[in-house]
Amino acid sequence: MNEEKLFHLGISSGFGAKYAILPGDPGRVDKIASFLKSPVLIGENREFRSVAGILSGERVIVTSTGIGGPSAAIALEELYISGVRTAVRIGTCGGMHESVIPGDVIIPTAAVRMEGTSKEYAPIEFPAAADFGVVTALVSAVRNQGVSYHTGVIQSKDSFYGQHNPESMPVAEKLIYNWESWKRLGVLASEMETAALFTVGHTRGIKMGCILHALWNQERRIAGYNDPESFDLTVTIKVAVEALNILIGVDDGK
Repeated sequence: MNEEKLFHLGISSGFGAKYAILPGDPGRVDKIASFLKSPVLIGENREFRSVAGILSGERVIVTSTGIGGPSAAIALEELYISGVRTAVRIGTCGGMHESVIPGDVIIPTAAVRMEGTSKEYAPIEFPAAADFGVVTALVSAVRNQGVSYHTGVIQSKDSFYGQHNPESMPVAEKLIYNWESWKRLGVLASEMETAALFTVGHTRGIKMGCILHALWNQERRIAGYNDPESFDLTVTIKVAVEALNILIGVDDGK
């Protein structure tokens, strides 16, 4: 392994930024980084695209994590080696609770660990929970934007089509049973990375939070609602950047 460059991200192991924003899609990195001062591409390899810039005088890295827990965990592990100690995931999700309308923002307080990555970090009894300070900053930031938002538990999974076409799977009964259980427990939405990131965050001592944009809600469709799908993450990005700005201010004692 090259000691100068991190094996997967391709950035310097001593880059030194304490703050990171983590979209899944590399195509979103540049849009997020445009809210920073003097953004510069510092690494690109596989699903990982990293751009660094300045926010309130602090260096911030925007790094894509790809799809699913394994690549997200790799990204966060290497960002930790490079110096990151606070991170916010920006992602998309599908609503589960009928109150979640496409376009709504969700700030998870915890995630159901239905994926596999976190099981290689912590016993299943350990909760995948967000850092309270990061959640508080995200809530403050979203209130400033005046958009509809929810806080609560989400579900992280490993199979997109296991959710969207469970009947075709050999374990259909288990998938459907679990889905109905999460609904009865008031789980807000489903996605694929947050449980792994929260668990890695606890393992390495990274303050980790997340903000999600609801693309659609299959449960609302089943219930007869005719909601348009929502794919514009601009407000979600603004909330994440403002929250990170709040956290930088807290760390600086401002």
